[in-house]
Amino acid sequence: MKKTKNKPRPNIILAVVGLPGAGKTEAVKYLIKKTNWSRIYFGQKTFDEIKKRKLKINEKNERKIREGLRKKYGMAAMAIINLPEVRKLSKKSNVIIESLYSWEEYLEIKKDFKIFKALAIFASPEVRIKRLRKRKQRAITLAEMESRDYSQIENLHQAGPIARADFTIVNNGSKKDFYKEIDKIVIKLQK
Repeated sequence: MKKTKNKPRPNIILAVVGLPGAGKTEAVKYLIKKTNWSRIYFGQKTFDEIKKRKLKINEKNERKIREGLRKKYGMAAMAIINLPEVRKLSKKSNVIIESLYSWEEYLEIKKDFKIFKALAIFASPEVRIKRLRKRKQRAITLAEMESRDYSQIENLHQAGPIARADFTIVNNGSKKDFYKEIDKIVIKLQK
């Protein structure tokens, strides 16, 4: 009988998805603190391009750059651009992806990794606008939020990853309640 070595389990890739103000960044910060996993922020490529072009960081320019990158690389653009870094990080630890948006990005990452999970963070529009108005950086108005929501759903196909998420948290309450829900998911991921 041939001896087989137990292969170590591949590292987990966890994408945190949701609309602006739902709590994605808060979830990612908490997950990193709780798990010490690596993090990659897909949206950083948008900000890098804005800075490269010496544009002002605002909702209009962010959308222009995001949609421009997708015209250039296709709807899986952010996954394609960030995939080398995700692969590199996944060799050392589990990886949290912040700001995966499109269905095509979801499929691109899913086909590349054995253990890929998505965590959808949902909050009502009323709760999200209160949060977005209080942001120290990039605070937006109700009209800007609605515009961005529609753009992300219609143009970036963001509803797919949210709908197909392996886990969903409704984040309309306190941070304490939110963290408890995240803790439950961490336990499930570690099984």
